[in-house]
Amino acid sequence: MGILSQLSILHLLWAASVVCQYEDYDFEDEYGGEPDHQLPYYFNPDTQAEVPRFPFPVGCAKECFCPPAFPLSMYCDHRELKTIPNIPSHVQQLYLQNNNIEAVPAGPFTNVTFVREINLSYNKIKFHMIDHGVFAKLSNLLQLHLQHNELEEFPFPLPSSLERLLLGFNKISRLPGNALEGLHNMTVLDLCNNLLDDSVFKEKPFSNMKNLMQLNLCNNKLETMPPDLPSSLRHLSLENNSISHIPENYFNRLPQIIALRMSHNNLQNIPRNTFNLPNLLELNLGHNKLKQVFYIPRSLQHLYIEDNEIENINVTVMCPALDPLNINQLTYIRVDQNKLTSPISSYAFFCFPLIRTIYYGEQNVTGSRLTQLRTPVFRRFLTPEEFQEAEDNHETLGQETEEDHEAEDRYFRPYYQ
Repeated sequence: MGILSQLSILHLLWAASVVCQYEDYDFEDEYGGEPDHQLPYYFNPDTQAEVPRFPFPVGCAKECFCPPAFPLSMYCDHRELKTIPNIPSHVQQLYLQNNNIEAVPAGPFTNVTFVREINLSYNKIKFHMIDHGVFAKLSNLLQLHLQHNELEEFPFPLPSSLERLLLGFNKISRLPGNALEGLHNMTVLDLCNNLLDDSVFKEKPFSNMKNLMQLNLCNNKLETMPPDLPSSLRHLSLENNSISHIPENYFNRLPQIIALRMSHNNLQNIPRNTFNLPNLLELNLGHNKLKQVFYIPRSLQHLYIEDNEIENINVTVMCPALDPLNINQLTYIRVDQNKLTSPISSYAFFCFPLIRTIYYGEQNVTGSRLTQLRTPVFRRFLTPEEFQEAEDNHETLGQETEEDHEAEDRYFRPYYQ
């Protein structure tokens, strides 16, 4: 019996191990699928990554640093360099920002074949100091950073492979029509903080950029809306210009717009259905001269109309009809620094059932001094305790509101910074 008992126990253990194997078996492994629950991967800087083997020697310019864990990157930033060092042919990411570089000669790029990103921001580069065609021959280049330099003209020619071009904070005043020819893969173009005026639109420089998704033209000298923009555009930044009018039906050609920023302009009147856009999420028209509100699309989530001359917010203009099957998505409105004498009508909460915050702040009712409505901030979905606390302490509520507003601004920031 002792031997039989031991055999029985062994048999049970074997059967249990077989059952466990079937329970632990992931059939998705058999077919190469991904398991439903995977732990996120976190990069550990203390872990020594294995350097892949290259069919050529991996070199590095003596002025720069090439991390063993990232053998395709060369870091030459913040080193007070006045010239660009020779670049090994295998480098894919080249970082030269924050130096004193004044010229981009062809010599250092002679053997460069695989480079995909070049960062030359925060230097002293002028247009006439860039060798003609030095960038155009880089057939794998995807990103070029040249913001915060001294460029007077658009740096062309450029390779057709380019996807992101950042030229903010320069002195560019001209944009020749052929400068953007062939850049069919471009998705992001940043020209903020330059000297561009309406004359740059004469040759319709953006019309053939069929994949352009983000165009930044803020802080220039524009007085009219840029014409002939590609229908692929999703983010348009026109803040800090002198635009006074939006032509009727202007956005009919831009149905994919998600974010539109036109604060700090001279807008006085908005045609009623100007923003009838099916995908618009953020609309910023703060710091203009608007006197009335306008229709907003059902997709809109964030609306900024602070620092205008609005005396009354007509909710029926913003929301002319209710549709229970297609409700408005608006969650946040900022209306401070206007001329409101009373809060927005409660009808707004039928039109905008998802609204969480209305920031009233201070109003310019008298013109000589700022006044504050009884409710500087309206918040929905508060617990009774939170509501009572807010009622008891307006000062604390105001401080929290400013912080919350800044946090919300940071949260919804699709633009390159």
